[in-house]
Amino acid sequence: MTDPRAFTDRLGIQPILQAPMAGVATPQLAAAVSNAGGLGALGIGASSVAQARAMIEQTQALTDRPFNVNVFCHAPAVRDPARESAWLAHLRPLFEQFQAPVPATLDEIYTSFAQDNAVFDLLLDTRPAVVSFHFGLPSAAQLQALKQAGICTLATATCLAEALQIQQLGFDAIVAQGIEAGGHRGLFDPQASDEQLSTSVLVRLLVKHIDLPIVAAGGIMDGQGIRAALDLGAAAAQLGTAFILCPESAANEGYRTHLKSPRAAFTRLTSTLSGRPARGLLNSFIEHAERGGVMPAAYPLAYDAAKQLNAAAARSGNHECAAHWAGQGAPLAREMSAQALVATLIRESGL
Repeated sequence: MTDPRAFTDRLGIQPILQAPMAGVATPQLAAAVSNAGGLGALGIGASSVAQARAMIEQTQALTDRPFNVNVFCHAPAVRDPARESAWLAHLRPLFEQFQAPVPATLDEIYTSFAQDNAVFDLLLDTRPAVVSFHFGLPSAAQLQALKQAGICTLATATCLAEALQIQQLGFDAIVAQGIEAGGHRGLFDPQASDEQLSTSVLVRLLVKHIDLPIVAAGGIMDGQGIRAALDLGAAAAQLGTAFILCPESAANEGYRTHLKSPRAAFTRLTSTLSGRPARGLLNSFIEHAERGGVMPAAYPLAYDAAKQLNAAAARSGNHECAAHWAGQGAPLAREMSAQALVATLIRESGL
């Protein structure tokens, strides 16, 4: 059995990880979390290589502490013109509501790490202390190259079968993502059956069957939640929604307002925003999109449609089409600096 402390001891951190949250996490947030003793993170799956390099280098300029860089490793979209056309037709009333043209076609706006050697080269060049993978796994050769560069490697699992693949490939640790988590499910195959295990059940399963450090993720918002995860056998806890209200995050005013309102109590796991299951605050877009039983376009094609629609809505001050990712613990979110939040989490958990 792996010593749970081996992971945090290697990095010299408290057992508190900030989730990468592509589009929300910033160099300022990642650096502040790392400087406070946790492990900050950047999600670069939605960024160009140039943007990703700038984010990594800016974070390195703000901290000499370890931080995590997360990439998307999804299978490329399978194009289906009929399905894409039907989805756009289903969204037409929303585009018309905001006086925006319905897109003629949808683009694959996010390139997978599996198809982009430039991101792999970037990671080897910049050498962040930690690299993590979501939606799937790199090749064995890529993983070994990262490890040989001294990089600690993590991957997300939502079930035991995925965790076994991660362990077999040779990763250093596993992020156990429970169904409570905000943002995208890390499912390797979104078409496969999903048992939707809670964080606590998943952590216990992996601790029992996997000989790697396990990071608990999903619904953890405070020190008491961190302590519970550690008591279950996790080596650390990863928190995402808890950091959204920090001034260092990139969340806009609409996102912050909704997260601080009674709406935070209502999240929905849905594929309608991006084409893959993801949990966010319930809004008018999701309610419309889920009516009628129309299948969303594949990921990330559906995301292209949703982002264009949100841009049109936002121009009129409407935030009802935004992807405000949040976990089931959203009502527990607190507004304070990242440094203050990490200090509070450490105190609450008795670390």
